[in-house]
Amino acid sequence: MLHYTKQKITLLFSVLVLAATTAHAQKEQRLQPVWWFGESGAANFNFYRGTTQVLNDNLTVPAAFHKGKGVRPYASLLTEYRPGKVWGGMLNIAYDNRGGKFKDVIAPCNCIATLSTNTSYIAIEPSLRIAPFANSFYIFGGPTVSFNINKSFTYTQEKQADLRGEWSGIHKTLLSAQAGAGIDIPLSSKTNTTQVMLSPFVSFLTDFGHVPRSIESWSVYTIRTGVALKFGMVKKTATKTPIAETQAAPATVTEKEVQFSVRAPKVVPLNRQVKETFPLRNSVFFDQSSAAIPDRYVQLNKTTAVSFKENQLQESQPDNLNNGRSARQLAVYHNILNIIGDRMRANPASTIALTGASNKNPSEGKIMAENIRQYLVTVFGIDGARISTEGRDKPVIPSEQPGAVNELALLREGDRRVDITSTSPEMLTQVGGSTAGFLKPVEITTVQSDPLDSHVLFNVAGANDAFDSWSVAVKDEQGNVQNYGPYTSDQASIAGKTILGNNPQGNYTIAMTGHTKTGRTVTKESSVSLMKMDDPKQEGLRYSILFDFDKSKSIATYEKFLTDIVSPLIADNGTVIIHGHTDIIGDEKYNRSLSQNRATDARQILERALSNTGKKGVKFESFGFGEDAALAPFENTLPEERFYNRTVIIDIIPAK
Repeated sequence: MLHYTKQKITLLFSVLVLAATTAHAQKEQRLQPVWWFGESGAANFNFYRGTTQVLNDNLTVPAAFHKGKGVRPYASLLTEYRPGKVWGGMLNIAYDNRGGKFKDVIAPCNCIATLSTNTSYIAIEPSLRIAPFANSFYIFGGPTVSFNINKSFTYTQEKQADLRGEWSGIHKTLLSAQAGAGIDIPLSSKTNTTQVMLSPFVSFLTDFGHVPRSIESWSVYTIRTGVALKFGMVKKTATKTPIAETQAAPATVTEKEVQFSVRAPKVVPLNRQVKETFPLRNSVFFDQSSAAIPDRYVQLNKTTAVSFKENQLQESQPDNLNNGRSARQLAVYHNILNIIGDRMRANPASTIALTGASNKNPSEGKIMAENIRQYLVTVFGIDGARISTEGRDKPVIPSEQPGAVNELALLREGDRRVDITSTSPEMLTQVGGSTAGFLKPVEITTVQSDPLDSHVLFNVAGANDAFDSWSVAVKDEQGNVQNYGPYTSDQASIAGKTILGNNPQGNYTIAMTGHTKTGRTVTKESSVSLMKMDDPKQEGLRYSILFDFDKSKSIATYEKFLTDIVSPLIADNGTVIIHGHTDIIGDEKYNRSLSQNRATDARQILERALSNTGKKGVKFESFGFGEDAALAPFENTLPEERFYNRTVIIDIIPAK
């Protein structure tokens, strides 16, 4: 039976694909409603696995049943949302019968025993709908949530009356998943404003999660075949373009449609006091021509080291530079040797390991590590036995990968360093725990100029593929125009203060003009209202997490830190802005994607943590800025700046 069913499913799927190929070749121009409604009917080919013997509290049968199958009905009311030709969504509210008959067994009486069931559910099935060829063939997949409405069974055994009852331990709710394919066959004229489709489909519903009972191991997977009838409405205005014009349009050029949107703050904060937990990168970077500690690292003498305290770095540091680049944070990092000396002096039991790396010259790497050791011993009076040293030709986690050919000078500059590691809790960061390698962060307070939530963000989804370049014109109510651009990526950012200038507030029309790769000009418009706000009492929080070169999956290292340390500081109705960055090494488009992945992963971890604690009204925004120099936290001149640019920054803004 199962083999026969698989043959039928394979044949139906082949028919669907063949029909899809034919439809793709015809490229029929048909009105396409965005919303569709209808109903479907299908046959569930149900297959049982596992073991069943205890039917309920009053009935345990003498022989266990293992496998089974059955064909039962399925019916649903459906809704589809298709904003474009490829991507869309589906929702089915269904009656879903997963009944069947278990394979007969031989009871101890040497007689045949049978067991059948009529378990059924009300199912909610949201799915992602994808038409990969942008035609009538589509695939879909998503979760299924099932609510039990029938849990009856019938047990028969020769020479005794049939036993009917209800299963015990039935789950009221099940969460599983499905995937399938279908094809839309039009039943109406292609110009009719009411479109009607008949859609044969086939789907597979996994038994992962579909375990009907809390006891024993019975599970159900299903192959479903059926047909749906769908109706969609198109506004009459959608048919204004004459057929002749459509036929005359060049058929050889296909351009993707871009979507233009503007994210603007209701009020533009000019400055914000920020309490930042700044991660201390555990590396000292050496110049190519010398094994001496570079002059940019602050080096004290014995007299000044006596009075040095780590908390002094919170005061008397340079103000932030423009465009978010921070001299204050870099000044903190360049005191890394003094911070290490102060911590070891305050914690006599602590130890560190220094691993120096110099390309193809481990002995020089050892000298670099010894020079740092000598500084800590001589200036801070640390017992040399507490500091171990090692020389390598590559760091434990190198930037240069085997076979790399591009930008080797920058990669090797980053690999010429001494890494500082420790197993002493007073030296380690809470960020990522002992496996992260980073040292305990430094807390500093600063004033953030033009914070990210004060920026107007222009999003042109698809610009990277469709446009050679694009620009924006910002026009105020008096007709004055400010021009920005050109841009080539999908996103650009302008500080709200820059747009407002000397005005306390204003209303603006935004016009985006893009130049396509085929020579066309595309214009889209939006509008914003801006108003300045200066609230020196408002204090934000900032946390940063750092990444090694080209790594995004290491976000899992920070899950405990984000869940236990960061999420409790997010108050109800607050705003969390998460922005990912990279250094300038590598492809610009890849770097933007990498930074977006990092920011998205951090956001998902925080959202789960807040959901578990019942926080309400928190607004999240996440961005991936890649190597964008205008928004990078640091310059990219020094290797330590590039390492600090491999980051996700989390800004927590309290409710206003």
